[in-house]
Amino acid sequence: MKLLSVQELKTYYKTRFKEKIVAVDGVSFDLEEGEVLGIAGESGCGKSTLALSLIGLFAMPLCYDSGSIIINGQDITQLDKETRRVNVLGKKIAYIPQAAMNALNPTCRIKNFIFDIMKEHHPQMSKEEVYHLAKERFKDLNLDERVLEAYPNELSGGMKQRTVIAISTIMNPDILVADEPTSALDVSTQKVVMRMLKSLMKKKIVKSMIFITHELPLLYHIADKIMVMYAGQGVEFGTSEEVIFKPLHPYAVELMTSIVVPEVGQKAQKLSSIPGAPPNLKYKIDGCRFAPRCKYVEERCKTGFIDIKYNEERMYRCLLNRKVVDEVGA
Repeated sequence: MKLLSVQELKTYYKTRFKEKIVAVDGVSFDLEEGEVLGIAGESGCGKSTLALSLIGLFAMPLCYDSGSIIINGQDITQLDKETRRVNVLGKKIAYIPQAAMNALNPTCRIKNFIFDIMKEHHPQMSKEEVYHLAKERFKDLNLDERVLEAYPNELSGGMKQRTVIAISTIMNPDILVADEPTSALDVSTQKVVMRMLKSLMKKKIVKSMIFITHELPLLYHIADKIMVMYAGQGVEFGTSEEVIFKPLHPYAVELMTSIVVPEVGQKAQKLSSIPGAPPNLKYKIDGCRFAPRCKYVEERCKTGFIDIKYNEERMYRCLLNRKVVDEVGA
């Protein structure tokens, strides 16, 4: 069952000088029930902007331009801000912010965050009912109920992260958008958070998840499918196995070869790097956005619009013919 369908989504930032910077430019993908979609790409490629766009959080300077975000058959871009806030956010789709550990007001107890959320969405529930619900949810996610009485500054970084995840999923959203939920955590705490996110799916607390990260090895362990983004566009989409081990787009190839491999004999080898820098999205870009950095670039790559190619169920945005793509991805 298709829970989310995003078609040709375009969102932009408006600067104080009235400039328009298109940060998400024509992104399309589908998310099925029970799937985890991983989104990868370097800093500034539009991952976090896409996350904010998916939950309909269009507030200056982020603005909606065009395209659709269809959740359970309803296009949320056609709803007004108040309707999205009350009927969509938290219930149909929830969000774990990138700076989750700094998302909690240090002057409020954890239980008060949950009281405020439920008061907005379920005003008929008493505080006792909400507290009981929160206690059960924290228990489901292996969090001690004493955390509900704590202030954020009394919690460690890992505890704050797990608490934010519990709060974000308190209303059992269909879709959870996790924006780099393991960043700034040590390896052991990352493992705990990853297990927690997997348990959300296993216990049917959330039906599907979008997992955004810089750490590509994490995607192999948690994601069913991966979308690689570059300069505001989706440049490759496929299963985790295909994208990680047999990438088709030259940028995806370079991205995957930059991963540290903990294998015998790999220590002395130099890591691959991508020369140059991403384009400035303030200006109109003609041709392939990766062309200035691509070692396989051809003259035809530098002009016109580069449309998406389909290879069975995979998608990639590149003009290279099938033979060249196979050689690049080998």
